[in-house]
Amino acid sequence: MQVRKAIIPAAGWGTRLLPASKAIPKEMLPVVDRPGIQYIVEEAVASGLAEIILVTGRGKGCIEDHFDIQRELEDVLEKNGRKELLATVREISRMVNIIAVRQKQQLGTGDAVLCAAPVEAGEAVAVLYPDDMIDAEVPVTRQLLDVYRRYPASAVIALREVPEEDTHLYGIVEGERIEDRLYLIKRIVEKPPRGKAPSNLAIIGRYILPPEMFPVLRQLRPSADGEIQLAEGLAELSRRGRALGYLFSGTRYDLGDKLGYVQATVGYALKRPELRERFRQWLREVVRDEN
Repeated sequence: MQVRKAIIPAAGWGTRLLPASKAIPKEMLPVVDRPGIQYIVEEAVASGLAEIILVTGRGKGCIEDHFDIQRELEDVLEKNGRKELLATVREISRMVNIIAVRQKQQLGTGDAVLCAAPVEAGEAVAVLYPDDMIDAEVPVTRQLLDVYRRYPASAVIALREVPEEDTHLYGIVEGERIEDRLYLIKRIVEKPPRGKAPSNLAIIGRYILPPEMFPVLRQLRPSADGEIQLAEGLAELSRRGRALGYLFSGTRYDLGDKLGYVQATVGYALKRPELRERFRQWLREVVRDEN
């Protein structure tokens, strides 16, 4: 089954990045010179996806605006002869077809995915969490799609190995390796107590969901605080033998975390030819002075 659409849940409060995220959606905070969410959309496009379903919340309209046409800005840039910047701005608005839906209450990641169901229309979809920014030669979503093409009846979940002392921070899978980097998931344990994790394979925010996921999510019983979590739906698919985990290649940054955000900015600045040498020299000077 061909996957054409991606869901990007972007309705969260961004509390880990307060106070910066008080008035600006965390997804719009810049990594070098473009908002974090643009990198996520670019990953989806580079993976061959044709349509993005943005699940947003109140006060997040600027995310949609960023990917829209802005005639006034284009006119100013054209008038001033800023051809390179004009091309960049136009490229953003032409990148992909984006549909925005509203999650009126933040009732969990599973609920956010269900908000996109009317647009999803019974198809398999990719889900990309904007907190997880992944620098990879082959986009991570593309890596998962390549697995899904061979196993179209199963969900495909991005995994990475984490230190044992960090397993309590993640959803951790217990699985059986069936190919190099590929695991049949037997069980998912959400943020296990220290020393109780079944493995060091942590779930990272990239998924390919089969159409079956949507009725599974609808049948889940909400938690005491009314939330429906995507992890619970994935756990149900794992009990049915319908969940695979793929140990992806790439470097992951947590954009929802202060340290991860700084690391992403440094990592991507070093990838920019016009910044790389000057920035490296400055970093050397900072490290030398700190020592």
